[in-house]
Amino acid sequence: MKIVVLAGGISTERDVSLSSGTMIYRALKERGHQAVLLDVYLGYDGELRGGNFSNIFEEEKDWAGELGTITEENPDISQIKAMRHDGDKNFFGPNVIKLCQAADAVFMALHGENGENGKIQACFDLLGITYTGTDYVSSALAMDKGIAKELFAYHHIPAPAGIRLKKGQMQEESVPFPCIVKACCGGSSVGVGIAMDESGYGSALAEAFKYDDEVIVEQYIDGREFSVGVMDGKALPVIEIAPLKGFYDYKNKYQPGSTIETCPAHISPEKTRELQMYAEKAFAALRLKNYARMDFMMNREGEVFCLEANTLPGMTPTSLLPQEAAAVGMSFGELCEEILDAALKKRKSKAD
Repeated sequence: MKIVVLAGGISTERDVSLSSGTMIYRALKERGHQAVLLDVYLGYDGELRGGNFSNIFEEEKDWAGELGTITEENPDISQIKAMRHDGDKNFFGPNVIKLCQAADAVFMALHGENGENGKIQACFDLLGITYTGTDYVSSALAMDKGIAKELFAYHHIPAPAGIRLKKGQMQEESVPFPCIVKACCGGSSVGVGIAMDESGYGSALAEAFKYDDEVIVEQYIDGREFSVGVMDGKALPVIEIAPLKGFYDYKNKYQPGSTIETCPAHISPEKTRELQMYAEKAFAALRLKNYARMDFMMNREGEVFCLEANTLPGMTPTSLLPQEAAAVGMSFGELCEEILDAALKKRKSKAD
């Protein structure tokens, strides 16, 4: 099967996306697919044999190339944008759309802005391009943490109490310290900080507003962190995340050895079922399809709180969803195949 693995882009999660894309690309190649790993923003400037984009999938080159690894620092997006003279006029790099149209399916390995906010999914729907993951509506709902919290409340899914605050807006409500400040549409804990007092609160707001014009300020939950993947509406085993230092920020998520991850989590069967039930409810409330991952906190009294949904979970060497799949005997390659099959079934059901 001809597959474009779409990664990269210009979000703060660019490096994570390239790492996910490399893993997916190599797994699909090992399983016999004709895969191409493509940076959605930089595109493909190579020569075409006979002007036929389909022939590109038959090349014996290693498309992963030298993509590098995830560092402790956020990627410098300005350097990436400088590589395109027309980037402000067209998000998609050279030949990206043509290659995606020539493929049987696009495996979405994008994270963060554009990749997870539904814009690319809407574009692909209009162009008749088959892609993995959920659709544009549910992507947009889940990406906006404020809207997601409102849907959680409506569907009786417990979430941390909090407020939304726009840049320049006078704050009329307050959240007791310590509190969490996060960019409303961010990901990978970029633009997220813990404020212990008024001084720290000001710094956390300034950092979050670098990434979005709207932020979420919510109660800090002191306790244990968990995550639950959901595939086709059914929850996978619960995984516990315990950073060796600090909280589960960008560094602790992607630097090997920074976090202890336990799957299945060492919790009671009752708590396991509760977390899985709320993960499935969140999946349904946000109208998600194919697969996603829900993040939770559990306080010292045993109460659980749903933090957010990830519509394109990381598929890096340290990512959580592959570990959850492995706990039920599913290899990384089988996980990729399962996600791909779901996308093809979605296309077939639309055709019927």
